[in-house]
Amino acid sequence: MLRRLPLLIAAVLALIAVGAAPAQAATDRYVALGDSYSAGNGAASSNLNLGCGRNTYAYPYLVAAQRPNTALTFAACQGAVTTDVINSQVDSLSAATTYVTITIGGNDIGFVNLVVGCTLGNCASTITSTNAQIANQLPAKLDAAYAAIRSHAPNATVVVLGYPKPFAGRTCAATPGVTLAEETGLNGLVDNLDGVIRTRAQAAGFTYGDPGSYWSGHDICAATPYTNGWVVIPATDSYHPTRAGYANGYAPLVRSIIG
Repeated sequence: MLRRLPLLIAAVLALIAVGAAPAQAATDRYVALGDSYSAGNGAASSNLNLGCGRNTYAYPYLVAAQRPNTALTFAACQGAVTTDVINSQVDSLSAATTYVTITIGGNDIGFVNLVVGCTLGNCASTITSTNAQIANQLPAKLDAAYAAIRSHAPNATVVVLGYPKPFAGRTCAATPGVTLAEETGLNGLVDNLDGVIRTRAQAAGFTYGDPGSYWSGHDICAATPYTNGWVVIPATDSYHPTRAGYANGYAPLVRSIIG
């Protein structure tokens, strides 16, 4: 028995050591998909990826930095449409993915190009035709993109973000060429776009994030705008969220859903 005592003591010490070891922190695997509103256009930076316009001011980067033990895969890219999500971006997902965020649909209807067109000339007829496109063509495109996300990330919480309305019934130096009537038409178009996104996201079992309340009082002409107006260099920042919009608009919106 005495000969076995050292072995027993060693075994007990080993068990104590195992019990005292700190637990391995769980890692949330967060994948950010989508277009320029998720990549970070508007923040005057592409310090993570030039081709896609990804940067450290974008809401996915900010959210991941704010959440302990969160590993970010940043797949969003400027110019992305629903088929880009299906054909390439969903490859970043897996059964281990914890959270997914996405903005998509704006490029499918050419929203930013539409606002630029309003800046350069009359766009009333284009607003009408784009609203018809939102109603008749966009739902099926969103359904296909959302189905691809779910099939590649079956266990993830998926947050689909809407697009903020850029105008608030006033014009300023940042909105050259856009009339009050056009602002009303464009805001109504965003309402229609977000309404379809919300409906199709919820039908897919996803959570919709409404940016409306976060953007209140921070339109293009506000003292602290959350959306850029017309930007000459780089032109791709025009009518996209500002750094404040990402930090104080989209980031807290996402955090309100995923914690």
